[in-house]
Amino acid sequence: MRSSADPPPKSAVSHGVGLAGLAGLGVWTLVARHYGMNGPNAGLAAVVACGLPMVLWSLIVDKVHRRASTGIDWNGPARPVREVLDISLVKIAGLWATWLGIAIFYCIARWYWRGDYRFSMDLFAAAAPWLVGASIPYVIWLDRRLVEPKDASYAFGQWVIGGAAGAADMGQVANHARAWAVKGFFLAFMVSIVPGNFASVVEWRIEDALAHPVALAGFLIAVMFMIDVCMATVGYMLTLKPLDSHIRTANPYLEGWLAALICYPPFVLMGGGGPLDYHAGGAEWDVWTQGSTALQWLLGGWLVLLTAIYAWATVAFGIRFSNLTHRGILTHGPYRWSRHPAYLSKNLFWWFSSLPFLTVSHSLTDMVRNCAMLGLTNAVYYWRAKTEEKHLSADPDYRVYSDWMERNGAVPRFFAWVTGRKRVAGPVVQPAE
Repeated sequence: MRSSADPPPKSAVSHGVGLAGLAGLGVWTLVARHYGMNGPNAGLAAVVACGLPMVLWSLIVDKVHRRASTGIDWNGPARPVREVLDISLVKIAGLWATWLGIAIFYCIARWYWRGDYRFSMDLFAAAAPWLVGASIPYVIWLDRRLVEPKDASYAFGQWVIGGAAGAADMGQVANHARAWAVKGFFLAFMVSIVPGNFASVVEWRIEDALAHPVALAGFLIAVMFMIDVCMATVGYMLTLKPLDSHIRTANPYLEGWLAALICYPPFVLMGGGGPLDYHAGGAEWDVWTQGSTALQWLLGGWLVLLTAIYAWATVAFGIRFSNLTHRGILTHGPYRWSRHPAYLSKNLFWWFSSLPFLTVSHSLTDMVRNCAMLGLTNAVYYWRAKTEEKHLSADPDYRVYSDWMERNGAVPRFFAWVTGRKRVAGPVVQPAE
């Protein structure tokens, strides 16, 4: 039990944000199920239904726009437009150049025009004129309130227009490019999988789900994945300073990008037929539990619990979920147990759902290969975790959280017990005067 003398650091996100989004998503899902709305636009509406309550909670209850970390000064009158117009025009030029670069990348990369990705491309094409138009008043409005309007966007704009020698801070230029590379790559992927995940929940018949423990587990797991996907998509969309959800920094380490990208298409190594595919000659958990209802309830319930922890880890981010970025330090929800609850739960899920040590082919070779490949997959996620810690450790707030977690977190304490490693002592508490 956590000592009151060693409380956790304050989280950048409150519990209410994720719960508000969960409520909005739940209501829309019930409406969609009632009316049989299972198309791509219904899935997109689910993202809106999830995101809008989180934005309102963030602004009205948490008042995130008032935080110093936004870089916005709401006190006193805004600067006159004429004082910031030159800066804003440079930033707009940089922003438009960024979007053009992402669009060119989409055109070059052929996978974006096949399968589920085509929905993302059609959506982005329809939204582009509106975003271009809205960016002009938005940038000018924000620059009038920013404490320091010459930020990374400005540095990138200076680099684009070839400003005066030394005007572009190349460190800021690189951070801007990395942040938008993250958003461009992962947002397209998330939007592409939203319709399928939403439809998989809407199309389930409750009577079918309740007919068998395997079916019930499948339905609940589908619900958890839908929550994760919708919440994460909101996070990639809303990288905005007025919401304090902007990207502070994007991971500057090449190994961090490699570790993350090989877990996602088209670079994914763990997919069917990939070099780390751990399903050769195997079968999923429902095959091995046939004939034992008790075992189906037990293993199915365990898989649902692991998926729930995985989804909860995304819900805890609220509007700030994103790979490879720092957008504020979380210390609440499952992040009070572990620094990486999502990675831990999903890797455990894969072991218990695929049971790689069992094969329908009765092949010792397949068994050894599958266990080894899943072990390597686990190692990739351990690598990802370490590169993320390396990135976030540049923030003193994360170092404080990491130290607290080492002293109090359930998962670090468990591994310390298993390995016999001596735990770090807690802070010395001075007696009250």
